[in-house]
Amino acid sequence: MNNIAVILSDSLFFGMTVSLLCYGVGLFIKDRTKLAIANPILIGFLLVVCILKLFHISYDSYMNGAKYLSYLLTPATVCLAVPLYEKLKLLRDNIIAIFLGIVAAIATNVLVVWLLCIAFTLDETIFATFIPKSITTAIGMVVSQETGGIETITVALICITGIVGNIVAEIVCKLCKIDEPIAKGIAIGSSSHVLGTAKAVEMGDTEGAMSGLAVAVSGILTVIVAPMMLEWLY
Repeated sequence: MNNIAVILSDSLFFGMTVSLLCYGVGLFIKDRTKLAIANPILIGFLLVVCILKLFHISYDSYMNGAKYLSYLLTPATVCLAVPLYEKLKLLRDNIIAIFLGIVAAIATNVLVVWLLCIAFTLDETIFATFIPKSITTAIGMVVSQETGGIETITVALICITGIVGNIVAEIVCKLCKIDEPIAKGIAIGSSSHVLGTAKAVEMGDTEGAMSGLAVAVSGILTVIVAPMMLEWLY
């Protein structure tokens, strides 16, 4: 077992290979079960953790190869502009409502994190760590780092937020009787970033386009707002 662990740890592409294989298993299970909880990213995440624990492989060794997948995060996020381009007229006709919706989502995120920090007597480091939880990883990592947060925990929070959003987005929209496609897209994208957007795309072209827009705008605004909130509240 130890020899296998050493071989796997030394492999340059082990992290990338195991990530893709685990995600593939997740897709297979999702396709067979059709269950919302059977999220491919969640399943892949759990399988990777199990493999690392089983073979006693360190996170650093895993990331030695998995980092190549991380390089694709930024261009993948930029690709969200494509469905938005196809809905430019819709964006122009509803620009004020869309912008106010995104601002409201960011304000709610900041308020909830701040109230939780007060309730549990958490310091500014935790506040800075939690603030980027609803924006895409590529931007959230930078925000956490620049504001003094714990970057690794921020990444975990972003993943959890996205996975939960992907799973419950459609259910929440039905429970809250949100029928307007633009409202659905803005709510999903500004609360659960790219992973939520994957679900929004499944729900419809308009939902996907608006969610992609929300991911980009909320990320940019959070970069501006986070340091200001940290300075003001602490």
